[in-house]
Amino acid sequence: MIKEKFKYPKVSDSIVKEHGISKDEYIKIKKTLDREPTFVELGIYSVMWSEHCSYKSSIKMLKTLPRSGDKLLVDAGEENAGLVDLGDGLATSFKIESHNHPSAVEPYEGAATGVGGIMRDVFTMGARPIASLNSLRFGSLDVPRNRFLLEHVVEGIADYGNCLGIPTVGGEVVIEDSYSGNPLVNAMTVGIMNSKDLISAIAEGIGNPVFIVGSSTGRDGIHGATFASEELTEETESKKSNVQVGDPFTEKLLLEASLELAGKDWLVGMQDMGAAGITCSCSEMSAKGKSGIKINLDLVPLREKHMNAYEIMLSESQERMLVVVKKGNEQKLKDIFNKWELDCTEVGVVTETGNLEVFHQDELVANIPTESLVLGGDAPQYDMPYKVPSYLNEINIYNVDKYELLNDLNSNLLKLLSNPNIASKSYVYNQYDSTVRTNTVLGPGSDS
Repeated sequence: MIKEKFKYPKVSDSIVKEHGISKDEYIKIKKTLDREPTFVELGIYSVMWSEHCSYKSSIKMLKTLPRSGDKLLVDAGEENAGLVDLGDGLATSFKIESHNHPSAVEPYEGAATGVGGIMRDVFTMGARPIASLNSLRFGSLDVPRNRFLLEHVVEGIADYGNCLGIPTVGGEVVIEDSYSGNPLVNAMTVGIMNSKDLISAIAEGIGNPVFIVGSSTGRDGIHGATFASEELTEETESKKSNVQVGDPFTEKLLLEASLELAGKDWLVGMQDMGAAGITCSCSEMSAKGKSGIKINLDLVPLREKHMNAYEIMLSESQERMLVVVKKGNEQKLKDIFNKWELDCTEVGVVTETGNLEVFHQDELVANIPTESLVLGGDAPQYDMPYKVPSYLNEINIYNVDKYELLNDLNSNLLKLLSNPNIASKSYVYNQYDSTVRTNTVLGPGSDS
């Protein structure tokens, strides 16, 4: 069969702008590469330098926060999730992450894949997820769109977590006008593990094979990281193709297969393919290992025909991992994933170049220093202007003594209780399975 040869657009000022790359950033890219980037390389930079992946507008402030401590087994931000020593050889892994923009456009899938992604971040550490939580913000429920968002965000969280078999044990829902049409959807997962079985998100060891495991790759979620970094407008409402589609049943298999890798001395590293997909996991793992990765996209299992290199590298299809093992142990890895009936395909190799080298149809379509792509490397960092919000001054001088005590306390109490921020949230948490795995002592609503 003759393979279709793909032709990519010539990189122009308008295409650079469409990718969310500023003029100064584009100059920096050309200086790094010492040439004009290819279309595929531009796509790679656009997702890796997006706010979602690089935190370029907030990283300087985030760096002022404490990142280490006596009980922290990994520094904050160094691995897929946090890890705290519990003593007696046990540790707890946890992470919270937002999925706001996807949930604003496609609330069910946006929220569901937010849960799935945060689960993978925890079990790629070698920890078994034992509980989920969430923190949600919506605009006034008098607005039909906000009610729609609330209904389907909660449904997405419930369906994914319930199908995966992880209890949702707590959370919060706040209603405030400023979130109208633009909800905050924060998902959190907590896991437990043997502290000695930590799996690092690293690619090292020249010649070690690189595998993609889990689901196949499709066109869903392409440019999802860039989309998640944009300001939400009416135009972004139409970008449903940027939202990933989750499969909790595949994730359950991936969870069990991944946990079998914990403690294996032939495992080098593993990372979830979340935002920016193959691009992010290859870049971050190799940069951490001060190595490079050469990947052949012709070997990547695809679920759709005629996908080009740009689409494959930027796809955010869910339930996929990048795994590196010591050379000679390929079959051991395949045996585990074959047992769970999951794809396990060798697609590349760790190199000494320090570059992400991407081949497709016998053509080198991208060759980028990984250090230039990643958070903590040469990705942009900005000093953003800030000021104290004026409304804080009004709050600080608020005087409750100027209000008289009302006589009709009963009716006013009922009015208070009807406020959605005070009223029962049972509509929400009753959709969550909070007792699966039979370890829950206090579930949602136990404090009401």
